[in-house]
Parts: sequence; structure tokens; C-alpha cells
Amino acid sequence: MKFPYGICDFEKIITNGYFYVDRTDKISLIEETGEYPLFLRPRRFGKSLVLSMLENYYDVAKAKQFERLFGHLAIGKNPTPKHNQYFVMNWDFSAVDSSGSAEDIRQRLNNHINGCIEHFTVRYRDFLEYDIQLYPTDAIRSLQSLLAALQSTSYKLYLLIDEYDNFANEVMMAGKSNSRDRYETLIQGEGALKALFKAVKTGTKGLGIDRIFITGVSPVVMSDISSGFNIAEDISLQAEFNDLCGFHESEITESLLQITKKCNLSSEKRLEALTVMKIFYDGYCFSYETNDLVYNPTLTLYFMKTFQRTCQYPHKILDSNLAMDKGKITYISQLPHGKKIIINALNDNHPVVISELSDNFGIHEMLTGTKDTPFMASLLYYFGVLTFGGYTLNGELILRIPNLVMRKLYLELLQELLLPEWTIKDKAMRIVQQFYQTGDLQPLCQFMVETYFKVFSNRDYNWTNELTIKTAFLTLLFNDTFYIMDSETEVGRRYTDLTMIVRFDMRRYQLLDFLIEFKYVKFKEIGLSAEQVKQLSDDELEASEIVKDKLTESESQLKSYRQTLQSRYGNQLRLHCYSVVAVGYERLITRKYNEFGDST
Repeated sequence: MKFPYGICDFEKIITNGYFYVDRTDKISLIEETGEYPLFLRPRRFGKSLVLSMLENYYDVAKAKQFERLFGHLAIGKNPTPKHNQYFVMNWDFSAVDSSGSAEDIRQRLNNHINGCIEHFTVRYRDFLEYDIQLYPTDAIRSLQSLLAALQSTSYKLYLLIDEYDNFANEVMMAGKSNSRDRYETLIQGEGALKALFKAVKTGTKGLGIDRIFITGVSPVVMSDISSGFNIAEDISLQAEFNDLCGFHESEITESLLQITKKCNLSSEKRLEALTVMKIFYDGYCFSYETNDLVYNPTLTLYFMKTFQRTCQYPHKILDSNLAMDKGKITYISQLPHGKKIIINALNDNHPVVISELSDNFGIHEMLTGTKDTPFMASLLYYFGVLTFGGYTLNGELILRIPNLVMRKLYLELLQELLLPEWTIKDKAMRIVQQFYQTGDLQPLCQFMVETYFKVFSNRDYNWTNELTIKTAFLTLLFNDTFYIMDSETEVGRRYTDLTMIVRFDMRRYQLLDFLIEFKYVKFKEIGLSAEQVKQLSDDELEASEIVKDKLTESESQLKSYRQTLQSRYGNQLRLHCYSVVAVGYERLITRKYNEFGDST
């Protein structure tokens, strides 16, 4: 099979026999939903392919190719009357360099629009009676000339706009005042971007623009230009478009079957591969109205292409093209209380909860306004690092991390915040590598107390609990190259604190499996100050009632979890179990269970 990783050209995918999950049945739904839809999804989620699909379907110049491109697909068997009935023009704002002055950006925007109009002129020259004039410094005037030329034809324009919010995303990630000033110049008053959208709106008033489809990541720009372009209808949360981008599990199982046959692998290996993909790539939901989950399409294609070529899973589960999404989490972490919401997002037992998703904020609010939990959580949703996870009993919206690759981005960011110095980070990684092979947790605990916990300020005690201790360990231990690992793993309808199971394809190495339970004791619970806790020996701390109770509780949980994991994985499991009791940030009491009833 041929997997179209990085390819968003619909015609190329269809004519060259690439793997394609049919979404053409959504075309009629898009027609019915309105003339000017706005469709938001995280980056690298297949939005450009949707635009290419629409372009090929509606383009009058491709009428003779309709059967070849769509005849075997859902829409080809039941086409709408509008197919191949439009001139189509595609603007891609990600192609416009956003660096330099506002005037530089304005001219590049002019150049891009003029280039698209020039391409339009060549494509439809056989349909046009009048020439389209290009104005190098005034793309709006060029657009008006194009619309005037359309008046002598029987066709209207379908305008496709990709990455409409690219400028705002660049400004937000830069976080610099001069970047903000450039962007505000583009969208305030008669700024170039706002004026362009205003001209597009004017073009819909009987001047030739009949339909528009806009894609982006967030509604930021739409909020900023709403006074000039208030006709867009956001369809992003509608249930029927939840899977417009993304794959269902049933849609990739046949491909995995073919790959495992080609590689002479067993059906068990196919199920293993599906399990790995589900854990790392599934879990996205983009609608309040459905519980259906979809896989990240870019990561899915990356995995299957590598799996077919090598007959092994990718060494790096996270495609480097999506690793840059960590910058979005970094932006949130730098806001007041941002680090706290990042840590809270990692706790599946107490996920991020908001009353509703924010959709009416512009760049000014993003850079200078009050950043409360709904604001920050909504941005994390739009960036694709949180997704819908249902409702609370009170009807509030739950947002959760969709899968392990997104969780990795959170943990890598926290590690960078907590261990900015390379030498200390290198020391930590050597200790962790030793732990993977020996199971000796004590050097890691010593490092945590002596180095890692020092970066927490005193005010962090106000919201420290088992979660923060667990998260600190997780930032160092997380390794998706060797392990399928997660916090809050469901085992027998209960949830472990941290489970690290060696990846199926990595069991040939001398790596151990781990199960760790964390407990936290506040100073007021033990009746001692931080300084007094430091002076006690491990035996003296373990003798305190509160620590003994925590260890007993942890041992009971571990015993139950271990039995379930042993029955699930069988003899291949090399499981080591640990209790870790933190007393403030000053001390860690650990206990390793070789066999229950035999601890060290």
C-alpha cells in the first residue's frame, strides 16, 4: 500500500492509488450547513486535504474528471447538483511569511492573493471573456477585477481559505510586543487582513462569491475581524463533522491486516500494533454531541508507512512534525497559573473542567487579557493538546489529554521548566536509564529530593499533592521509545498511579516493567516542620502512624494491581512494584515489593 504521509493533494492521492479514507459523504452535509462555514482543527489534522477534496469536486474545469476522481467514492454514487459548477480559488495563508514589518506582511499578502488570481486566470482562461487585471500593490483591486470578469460567465466563485489564522498563531507563539503590534496593524481599522476579509464579504453580495470554506486552528482571527466579516458559521463542533478529519479504528484495521500479511507477522502482532496506535494516537473528540473518537491522521499514516517499510513500529512514536506543538503548551505554561493547569491536565482522576468552550477572544485578550482556566483550557483544546471528554454530573465540560503522544508534550515541557540546565538533565537521564535496567529506585529518589524538588517555590506547597509528586517522577521516567506508560492506568476498574509496561517490540532488551504508587503527607499531618522532617532517619519517619498508614494503603493497592497485570500480560511481564511516600518536598520514603509480604 501507498500511504500519503504529508500529501494533501486529493487528485494525486486518488489517481496514484494512495490509501484514502472516504470523507466525500460529508460534501452534501457541508452544502446543507450553509454558504460560509468555518472549520477549526489542530494543525496537521488533514484540513488541507478537505479543501483539496472540495476543490476537485466543485471545479468546473475538472468536470470531465469527475467519474475518475469520485465515481468509486460515496459522493460519486450520489452527487449533488452543484458538482463541477464553480470557479474555485484557494488561498493558503500559511504560505505568507509573517516576519518583518506590517508593511512587509501586507505586501506579501498582496503577492499571495495576486499569485492565486494569476493561477486562477490560467486555469479558467477558456471560460473567461474579459481579462483580469492584477494590481501588484492592491490585491483587493485585483479581486474586484476577477469578480467583474465573472459577471460575463454563468459561473460563481467558490473561495477556499486555508490556515486563515496563521498570522495570529505566529504572533502568539512569538509573544513579543512588536509582533503583536504588527498583527494589530493588520486587523485594526482598514488593516490589510481585515480589509481583505471585508472585500470578500462584499463579494458575496451578488458580485460573484457564492460559497466560502475557511479552515484554521482557532477562532482568534474571526474574533478580531468580526466587524468586517461577520458571516462565517463555525461548524467545528457539529457532530456530523467530528470525523471530517481523522480516522476511526475500523478504517485502519484492514491496512494493518495487509501490512502484517506482507511482513509475515501473526494476528497477535496485528492486534499489538493496533493497541499501540490506539494508546498513542486515538482519543480525539471535537463535538459536545458525540462520544465517537478519532485517530490523529498524520501520526496514523506515519506509523503505518514506517510499519510497512520496516515491519517494525517506528522507533520514535511521536512524529517530529508534531513535536513543535509543544510550543503551544509552552505559551500556556508562561501565563499566570499556567503551570498549574498544565499539571492538573495530567490528572485523569480530576481532569480540567469548564462550563463551556471559549470562542470569542482575539489576540489582545490572548496577550494582555485575564487568563482564567476556561480561557487557557479552551486554547489547549484548539491546539489539539486537550479534547472533549464528556460531562461532569453537574453538566460541566470535561477536557482531557487525548493520548500518550500529547501527554509526552506536556511532560517534556515540564521537564524543561524544572531542569533547564543541560548538565543536571544529563545526570537525571543517566539515573533513569539505570533504573530501567536495575529497578533500583533509590538513586532517582535521592536526585528528586536533592535537586529536582528544589525548583519548587514555597508557594507551590499550597497546591502540592500526590499528583504533583507523581508528575515530577513522570517527567523524568516517561519514555515512549521503550515503554507504554501512563498515569491513571485502568486496572480492574481502579486506577494505578504509574504503570510502565515495556513496548511489545522492545521486550528483546533487558528492560523491566514497573508499577509505582505515590502517597503524599503534609507537614501538618505529621505534626512536624520541614526542618524537623529533614533531621529524621528513614526508620523514624516510617514509624510515624501517618506514613505507616500510607505504606499499608499503597501495598494493598499494588497487590491488587499486580495480580491483574500478571493475568493480562502473563510470563513476559518483569514487574517491579514500589510505594513512594513523599513528606512535603523534603523526604521520600520508598518500599520495593519483590513478592508481597517480602518488601525492601
